[in-house]
Amino acid sequence: MNRNVETFIGCDSEFEPARIVIFGAPFDSTTSFRPGTRFASKTMRSESFGIETYSPYQDKDLEDTSIFDGGDLELCFGNSQRALEQIEEFTAMVLDAGKLPCMIGGEHLVTLGAVRAAAKRYPDLHILHFDAHADLRDDYLGEKFSHATVMRRIWELTGDHKLFQFGIRSGERSEFTWAKEHTCINKFNFNGLEQAVVRLQGKPVYLSIDLDVLDPSAFPGTGTPEAGGVSFNELLNAVLTVSGLNIVGCDMNELSPIYDQSGASTALACKMLRELLLCLAK
Repeated sequence: MNRNVETFIGCDSEFEPARIVIFGAPFDSTTSFRPGTRFASKTMRSESFGIETYSPYQDKDLEDTSIFDGGDLELCFGNSQRALEQIEEFTAMVLDAGKLPCMIGGEHLVTLGAVRAAAKRYPDLHILHFDAHADLRDDYLGEKFSHATVMRRIWELTGDHKLFQFGIRSGERSEFTWAKEHTCINKFNFNGLEQAVVRLQGKPVYLSIDLDVLDPSAFPGTGTPEAGGVSFNELLNAVLTVSGLNIVGCDMNELSPIYDQSGASTALACKMLRELLLCLAK
């Protein structure tokens, strides 16, 4: 497999020696409010050269890592099931090669494809979910597969109390009621994350970051902005807090660059991805 022509900054390793594989899932066909996340991964690659490979937060440098950028998957627009199959197939290939997949969405439904592959390889898979939205509806306008239902579909794979949700501040009343019985939900912020890390020690963990967990004042470039979110530093500290876990796969979703013409949201997403990759590059 050849790396993408334009790579995310510092992610220019060949496939074989790479420990981590990043790839884009440019899909937003079930977006319920404002589309545009299909442009996130391509935009992040080109804009990533506005940041440094070195992180003063962690005293680490992407140039000292082995990360392969596989480019964007050519997903089937208009057919969510086929797109999920394509994501699952690629993620399974990365896992079978002994590497850690890191997906750039795309709307949040793309997480389901990657988690399907991870759950088949790791039957005791647990999920860490950072998001503004619960995403626990059983259906959205009659559709079972939507970015508004993705965590409900993932719960069907993992079972009760293996889904740990943080930053949640939006959803139907029924979602929050249902979550009390079936997930470990923490509203508004990252309180309780340290205790969750203790519980997750030794477990295979998939980390999913929906960037709208951030407050719109810091991150307006998203399709469903939700007031009352966390700051960049709070999200960074949360990522650093979970970095010691056995993370077997991860993703970062819901950047929609067209809603922030200043480019600040894309710059934030690039910086957060850099920090995430450096956390994973142990």
